[in-house]
Amino acid sequence: MRVIAWLVEGTWPACVDAVRAHVPESAEVMLLHVSGPDVPGLAHGAFAGLLGRGHPERDPGAMLETLGQGTAAGLLDAAAERLGRPCAREERSGRVEREVVAAAEGADLLVLARDGERSRLGPKSLGPAARFAVDHAPCPVLLVWPEPAPGLETIPPAPPRHR
Repeated sequence: MRVIAWLVEGTWPACVDAVRAHVPESAEVMLLHVSGPDVPGLAHGAFAGLLGRGHPERDPGAMLETLGQGTAAGLLDAAAERLGRPCAREERSGRVEREVVAAAEGADLLVLARDGERSRLGPKSLGPAARFAVDHAPCPVLLVWPEPAPGLETIPPAPPRHR
């Protein structure tokens, strides 16, 4: 059994705990972190357009990319320690939702946490990247709440029936 646990800042402990609770010890586990191009890309663009023509060595986008890689490595290290068993680690960068789906190819299970509105039950508890991964994953998905799930009373009332 091959399991991918998609780790995101703020919700990763719930994914690791779900793997510990629901995945057999014999499974091959890969901890995945994906960095999007948004922040470094904005810095590259702002620098090139406003400040840095002819001075690529001063581009702050490169520094942000390096900082992001260090943060991802630290997150993966903390997750591996929390998991407490052998696992692979993978860092990817690109369109987050597409990288997650690509990483899940050939996997038997993808574990991810809700990343949207978490104060009530419903479809808004998934952000766009998580929704894409759930809808397009080429394997079964285990979707976990990063904290205790809200109660059933948070479901909006049903619309009135028309006669």
